[in-house]
Amino acid sequence: MIRTPADEHATEPVGEPASRRAERPAVEPAHLGVHLDGDGANVLVHAPHAWAVDLCLLGPGGEHRLGLHRGRWGRWFGRVPGMAAGQAYGLRVHGPWDPARGQLHNPHKLLLDPYARGIQGEVRLGPASFGVTVDEKWQPLRGHRRNDRDSAGAMPHSVLLPQREPAAGFTGPPAGHRVIYEAHVRGLTLTLPGVPEQLRGTYAGLAHPATVAHLRQLGITTIELLPIHAKADEPALVRRALSNYWGYNTLSFFAPEPSYATAASRTAGAGAVVDEVAQMVADLHAAGLEVVLDVVYSHTAEGDKDGPVYSWRGLDNRGYYLHRGSRYRHYEDVTGCGNSLDFRHRAVVGMVLDSLRYWREQIGVDGFRFDLATTLGRRGHGFDGDHPLWVALATDPVLAGTLLIAEPWDVGPGGWRTGSFPAPMSEWNDLYRDTLRRFWVADAGALHAGGAGHDLRELGTRLAGSADLFAGGPEGRGPLASINYVTAHDGFTLADLVSYDTTHNEANGEYGQDGAGQNLSWNHGQEGRSTNPTVATLRRRTMRNLIGTLLVSGGVPMLTAGDEIGRSQQGNNNAYCQDNPTSWIDWTLAPWQEDLRATVAHLTRLRRHLPALRPARFHQPEDGAGAATLRWFDEDGQAMTPGRWHDPHRRVLQLLLADGPSQQRVLVVLNGAANSVQVTLTGAGPAEYDLVWDSVWERPQEAVPGARAGSECAMVSLSMRIYRGR
Repeated sequence: MIRTPADEHATEPVGEPASRRAERPAVEPAHLGVHLDGDGANVLVHAPHAWAVDLCLLGPGGEHRLGLHRGRWGRWFGRVPGMAAGQAYGLRVHGPWDPARGQLHNPHKLLLDPYARGIQGEVRLGPASFGVTVDEKWQPLRGHRRNDRDSAGAMPHSVLLPQREPAAGFTGPPAGHRVIYEAHVRGLTLTLPGVPEQLRGTYAGLAHPATVAHLRQLGITTIELLPIHAKADEPALVRRALSNYWGYNTLSFFAPEPSYATAASRTAGAGAVVDEVAQMVADLHAAGLEVVLDVVYSHTAEGDKDGPVYSWRGLDNRGYYLHRGSRYRHYEDVTGCGNSLDFRHRAVVGMVLDSLRYWREQIGVDGFRFDLATTLGRRGHGFDGDHPLWVALATDPVLAGTLLIAEPWDVGPGGWRTGSFPAPMSEWNDLYRDTLRRFWVADAGALHAGGAGHDLRELGTRLAGSADLFAGGPEGRGPLASINYVTAHDGFTLADLVSYDTTHNEANGEYGQDGAGQNLSWNHGQEGRSTNPTVATLRRRTMRNLIGTLLVSGGVPMLTAGDEIGRSQQGNNNAYCQDNPTSWIDWTLAPWQEDLRATVAHLTRLRRHLPALRPARFHQPEDGAGAATLRWFDEDGQAMTPGRWHDPHRRVLQLLLADGPSQQRVLVVLNGAANSVQVTLTGAGPAEYDLVWDSVWERPQEAVPGARAGSECAMVSLSMRIYRGR
């Protein structure tokens, strides 16, 4: 990064448009951004309300500016002979400054190119970073005057990189075989044994054989990475000496986050960082693993209207961001992150599609999970299931075949949209999450306190694949559209879900006011860590019940990295700013953690080998051969009736699952009661079963043969079993 303030070396005063111009090519370039072409580079920038746009070439000699030419549709273009790969650059935009009308052009701010494939350096947040004049606490002064401090010394720089060859193709697992593992590039491997010290916490470390071995042994098919787009820390975190560890604060939708690269790649430059990311994807593919990126197109790192200026705000504040009212004075924040991109505008939709195509085609990733996806489908305030973005995703030839997952909510009006996204979108199923937590955790706590739980209707719906959410419409998506999960990066870990009644987020510096309030957790009688063997035993069994149920449910299961070994965040359910051992996975394992990891691997193997556990379509009363593929029974082995489904005191449920082609049968028995129950195995299926898993087992055992239909078995409180029909 150039450390000398750029205005000391600028060819013209910073506030004045460049007197020298880039060449004017005969034809306006076709692609936004700066791209190599022959012996130079073509430039195309979207800034529809600007008076002038300068391309700023950055180097040891300072900053040299070239004015661009006004083109069509609010774009500015030019050609720079001799501009080569590795050249650092930025943009300066001249135009009206009128905050009341959303015009925030400020040529004193060096801007990142939104389409840059690489960046070098980092944000050094300070008074110069803001478009308006600020006080010592970075709050805007009255009048919202333009801030004429130059920001070049506080900004990372865009880097011109050569066009990459298309990534090699990869055929992932069949959709029904997917087991997703949500992980953070840094936190997953920072202490993982077998990963060399110089690779820990990096893209290369994530694809190291030691990491791959763990994932393969666990039965993972698909790794979903928390955001790896370049990021910046929010001003509030910088003031608290914290950082945005999760990365949901995007600085660039094309450039990868440099800090996750090895020191060698960072030293070699932005191109080497991108190469490391692409090699990570290729190595994971070679190991048979899909790669899905969590992408944050809902908002940017520029925060609220008085936040820092990095890129989009300085180019076209009125067009990129969703505003309230017609005078553009205030943002409409439907993300809760200070700003929301406005998907009524073609520039926004086009940028998102270009970004997705780049990561798919040139880096080779296999899918995307869209953060706060409701925002992406808004036409202003309302959500539109037929939004042009969804149509484009379904029809774009480059994106065809990618795994597309929506986080189906935001905080705006009508923001909860689970089940509302069109094919081919899958969705995080929060109703599934809450139902399993309620049955195994919150209700169990209520029962132990002498209260009552809920009836079994919602549980049955979720176990069967959530047809109420994903079967409707002309493009009924089937159970595989449901991404089932119990925990995610956001919220309690699995171990904390069974160890804490309340959140303990004090380290975040927000006075315990942050994080979800409704966790449906239960500490099993003691808050936090416990040496009580009864409490510890029951907690471990509850964790096994949750994972076991997840892996026998219709839909695609998702595990959170570290849950397979009982990782704790000490009750912090919003560790987004904890880049420390609170968030990193500690791979120093106690025997019970090794047992839990073996249990998860055993359950994923059962799912893989028992097709009845992973239906590709919703269960019907009768399949093509005339046999039911899903039937429900109570603790006496009798068919469930409406009265039994509605009875809140009934806590035992048997599921008899069948795979039509093979006629394989699997019996799952759940006992959510606070007491042991004598269960009569239903006689509606095979005459004999093998017990292949019992959640009472601390560690998986060999199958126990010979359980006869109609026989009784004693199931301890809060436990489940999986039987394989003979």
